[in-house]
Amino acid sequence: MELPHHGYRATKPRARAAPPTADSVLFDDTSSAAPAMNSQAYYTPGYNMGPTNDMHGGTGVDNLFTDPMANAAIMYGSSLASQGKDMVNKEISRYMSVNKLKYFFAVDTRYVLKKLMILMFPYTHQDWEVRYHRDTPLTPRQDVNAPDLYIPTMAFITYILLAGMALGIQQRFSPEVLGLCASTALVWVIIEVLVMLFSLYLLTVHSDLSTFDLIAYSGYKYVGMIFTMLCGLVFGSDGYFVGLAWSSCALMFFIVRSLKMKILPSLSSDSMGTGSSAKPQFRLYITVAAAVFQPVIIYWLTSHLIR
Repeated sequence: MELPHHGYRATKPRARAAPPTADSVLFDDTSSAAPAMNSQAYYTPGYNMGPTNDMHGGTGVDNLFTDPMANAAIMYGSSLASQGKDMVNKEISRYMSVNKLKYFFAVDTRYVLKKLMILMFPYTHQDWEVRYHRDTPLTPRQDVNAPDLYIPTMAFITYILLAGMALGIQQRFSPEVLGLCASTALVWVIIEVLVMLFSLYLLTVHSDLSTFDLIAYSGYKYVGMIFTMLCGLVFGSDGYFVGLAWSSCALMFFIVRSLKMKILPSLSSDSMGTGSSAKPQFRLYITVAAAVFQPVIIYWLTSHLIR
């Protein structure tokens, strides 16, 4: 008996796929096989990325060192650099002797400690004479009486740092104010040295003092300034004035005794000559004026930092 078709299409039974056998695998094993190159000899992305001489320019570098023109250019550049260095050193030597500048920094720890003790307690020091060896003064590390530039330089830097701390405690710190303190302290030293040089030249006073010597003796005031500021920061205004009095007296005594060996070495011989009695007086005036000027500068550069 045939069943009537109610609008449905006759469907064919679907064939089921055969179950996978042991020989079939999901992915191909390509670990042992080399990547196949196409017919146009292009490399497959991800492969054949090893370094070559062309990629890293090895051949170019080798050619650079073997090229005679390149070697000549390198030699010419080296000669220009050496000539420029010699020219700079020559220009510096015209205005400043590097070897002489090294002399003022030839210090050690023993010298620095002794010099600081002399600066703060000069009354106990007996021998103030600068020693010489074959008409050449001994280095600071060999003679404690020799002037140096190491202590003034370090004292100047310490003064700037201490001034910044004092301004910060008083809520008045700013880079402009700190820069003004540093520039003012430096300008006063320059003015003092120039006045001393002009006075010695104007009065035709012959002495063993050089410009570096004057800078050193003028820079020793920074040690007294540091001591004065520390006393003011720790003990207030009363401690500031006590420290100012002590450092001023010590520095004046140190300056007089030190410059006496430089400016007044021939005081007795000049006084024996006729018509030359004014020169020893001028030398004495310069020495005393340089000593008296130190407390004024110390007060001027530290009073505004202590309140």
